[in-house]
Amino acid sequence: MLSGARGRLASALRETSAARSAVACRCLHASGSRPLADRSNKTEEQPRAFDPALLEFLVCPLSKKPLRYEASTNELINEELGIAYPIIDGIPNMIPQAARMTHQSKKQEEVEQR
Repeated sequence: MLSGARGRLASALRETSAARSAVACRCLHASGSRPLADRSNKTEEQPRAFDPALLEFLVCPLSKKPLRYEASTNELINEELGIAYPIIDGIPNMIPQAARMTHQSKKQEEVEQR
């Protein structure tokens, strides 16, 4: 009796996951997204550029101060804290752990002079 219920449950789960994957494929197709295999054939794809108009809305998540865009390094800079947030494919990575210190050596020199 238990094995029959287990079998019915397993088949119901398989049908549900198959229906979900079919729906996901239709949604991806309708949105214009392509599988990763199709994307690898396109080697001339340009990385997306950062839109400087976003600076009006973006602030540092740590200090809540405005950021400065540095085009040469493609980063958003917080001068006050000396932190640079990377921009990847036009999207700023505002996670503090992903940021790098910009003038850490200057801070160390100030501490050593005291």
